[in-house]
Amino acid sequence: MNSYYRIISYTKPYWKHILLTFVFTILFAILNGVSVYLTIPLLDTLFQGSSSKQTTEQTSQIEKASSILPDWILNLKEDTVNAFNDFVLVGDKPEVLIKICLLILAAFILKNIFGYIQGYFMAFVEYASMKDLRDETYSHLHKLPIGYFKSERVGNIISRFTNDVNIIQASISATFSNLIKEPLTLIVFLAIAVSISWRLSLFAFILVPIASLIIAWIGTKLKKQTVILQSKIADITSILQETISGVKIVKAFGMERFENNRFMNETKSYLKLVLKIVRTRNLSSPITEILSVIIGVVIIYYGGVLVLVDKTLNASQFLGFLFAIFQMMPPIKELGSVNNRIQEASAAADRVFEIIDIEPLIKNKTNAVELNDFNDEIVFKNISFKYEDSDVVVLDNLNFSVKRGEIVALVGPSGSGKSTLADLIPRFYDPTDGQIIIDGNNIKDVTIESLRAKMGIVTQETFLFNTSIAENIAYGLTDYPMEKIIEAAKTANAHNFISEMPQGYKTMIGERGVKLSGGQRQRLTIARALLKNPEIMIFDEATSALDNESEILVQEAIERLMLNRTTIVIAHRLSTIRNATNILVLDKGRIIQHGTHDKLIADEKGLYKKLYEMQFRDNDV
Repeated sequence: MNSYYRIISYTKPYWKHILLTFVFTILFAILNGVSVYLTIPLLDTLFQGSSSKQTTEQTSQIEKASSILPDWILNLKEDTVNAFNDFVLVGDKPEVLIKICLLILAAFILKNIFGYIQGYFMAFVEYASMKDLRDETYSHLHKLPIGYFKSERVGNIISRFTNDVNIIQASISATFSNLIKEPLTLIVFLAIAVSISWRLSLFAFILVPIASLIIAWIGTKLKKQTVILQSKIADITSILQETISGVKIVKAFGMERFENNRFMNETKSYLKLVLKIVRTRNLSSPITEILSVIIGVVIIYYGGVLVLVDKTLNASQFLGFLFAIFQMMPPIKELGSVNNRIQEASAAADRVFEIIDIEPLIKNKTNAVELNDFNDEIVFKNISFKYEDSDVVVLDNLNFSVKRGEIVALVGPSGSGKSTLADLIPRFYDPTDGQIIIDGNNIKDVTIESLRAKMGIVTQETFLFNTSIAENIAYGLTDYPMEKIIEAAKTANAHNFISEMPQGYKTMIGERGVKLSGGQRQRLTIARALLKNPEIMIFDEATSALDNESEILVQEAIERLMLNRTTIVIAHRLSTIRNATNILVLDKGRIIQHGTHDKLIADEKGLYKKLYEMQFRDNDV
């Protein structure tokens, strides 16, 4: 239940709404009881030979003589009944009938008004608290390291934000609506029932403990099954996300049937689990109802004895008692399902809080300072790195520096650690050993926000958002001048193709920019970096996946972007390598060569010479 208590904590900011919910729920329950209690004088007025007032007084005297209740309770009840009789049951029968009918009408109208208001405030608490939960989870998600997203399936994360939070949301109303409204309704009708006959009321609740134990057992089973069900939903969401993102590969390899079978197998398993949960959940309602009927049959028999044999009740009171008891059945059934919903919500909450409870490995120190300017150099001192839960050393004791304004290229075979090294600079990861120092500041001692504000990153895998071209270029910037956006696009060799688009800079580019070519997408990401105007640029094989024509345009844009900036390039194309101030050749996580292009190409036995001959010979200029 710890998870459920955490769920409830999200409702604390809305305590005023909860208080109003409680007030209107009390009013609703009281008026609900009044509307039923008024049936007793109504029946007396319609069917009794003597006046309803006289009948009530006679019955009260009989009950007072035989009751085990304290005298003060009986006197309070008698005073209340007398006050009601003096107000309503005065006059001839038609006059009394009009008064009772008007009271019943007023009670039902007010009951429904209060019920509506209570429902609104409850909905506000429910949706607002879940908004806060989603917002907190989403904000925390952005604090998690890159490694988390590489190990966790996207569909699983999305499922927690949607399916799991929806289940939690339903439990909020179960707590503050059902656990307030239904018990209050029960108390009101129980009070009515006891006021009519304590003997009958005793029979009515003789089986409740047994029912409670059975319902609790069902709830425990549901929690276990819900955990499995939510994991299965996450599997389905993951498959859906993967096949939509990779639809071109699926079609290219003719794997439609394979993907259909994979999806259908998951949905089949999901169906089996759902039906299993439905069977368990639906046990609660019929069990509760059967127990209620057993109680009802006993009540009807015993009540009939009190009316026909003992004559301690009159017929109208017995019918009023039955109305009260049967009004208690829906709340009892509803409360029977509350435990099930709470158990299901606890299971779903465990999955959501699993994200929130992950402690970010990369975060600001309490005394972190702002990195205001970059004036001198970036120093890599004894840098080593290996991924979490892995013994493989990716980077091994690297030492070098990058002066302001220099272009440093990283070259090496696949798996040599180039991209990992670049990821350490903006603190996507932290080194296992060693320090990265900017202008004398260890990057762990400066705020992550100010560090990354100094950097622009362009990677081989471009990512654009499903919005307009202008909004993609000005990503994260509000009310940015259009002139600056166009200027950045021109510098990135993107203005011409943008101008040819149907709506120019307002053109929507689709999910991940699918309406654009690879070269166009890459030029937009360069324009985005240009508009940010960073002091440090990182290029991770930004032109490796482009055709020759696109490569030339993108390379021109990159060279403009590198102008007067400190640049770190994971090299793929010759022109970038030739212009580099310093080239670092990595192999198995170590720097085995460094120098300018001319110096390295002169080393006949060096790895750079071999890479040059294998990759760059045909592109020589």
